[in-house]
Amino acid sequence: MDVKCAFLNGDLEETVGPNGPAAGVGAQHSQCYGAWYGSVPGLKVVVPYSSEDARGLLKAAIRDPDPVVFLENELLYGESFPVSAEALDSSFCLPIGKAKIEREGKDITITAFSKMVGYALKAAEILEKEGISAEVVNLRSIRPLDRGTINASVRKTNRLVTVEEGFPQHGVGAEICASVVEDSFGYLDAPVERIAGADVPTPYAANLERMAFPQIEDIVRAAKRVCYRSALPLAATA
Repeated sequence: MDVKCAFLNGDLEETVGPNGPAAGVGAQHSQCYGAWYGSVPGLKVVVPYSSEDARGLLKAAIRDPDPVVFLENELLYGESFPVSAEALDSSFCLPIGKAKIEREGKDITITAFSKMVGYALKAAEILEKEGISAEVVNLRSIRPLDRGTINASVRKTNRLVTVEEGFPQHGVGAEICASVVEDSFGYLDAPVERIAGADVPTPYAANLERMAFPQIEDIVRAAKRVCYRSALPLAATA
């Protein structure tokens, strides 16, 4: 509705709000709206991971003349991140629609946003010990999506795993898969794997809640399957 109002009346605004699973609050307060907002023409949707992401993208969102949805994961509020001198400068601002290579690699590309970037980085550390070099792409923006950076990484590594906490159907990972199939299909050496939240309302019980959302070990297993380091073939794990 905000986008339609902006289009019809010229009323532009920026919206900031918690997004993604919380902890122990059930289905009422645990869901990712990234794909929902990302499907709306005219909206820009940013999803910061680190302190520098939050600072740079928030300033960009405020300055942008179009409606911007700023989705921040509340579980990241308590985490600390290194902040560069550049980010502390009053002129620091990040471009909306540009992803960041958080970790370079040559064997597989892992895309993620918000809290899942941290999980992907930890998974990459584990994979490195097993001889798999993972490149981690922090999307930073869902709409517009940085197709160029994603496809350039896939053309280098020839493999892709997408990670998100949202529902699998019509998700951000599905859009990334479509982009890679359209632009870089001939570079793929293995099927793409999508890791997403379970296709159920968020459970309240802690043990079930953990099973409903991606964990570091899920990313590691998917990456090993895509790199053919798993005992089970891809078809058997579908």
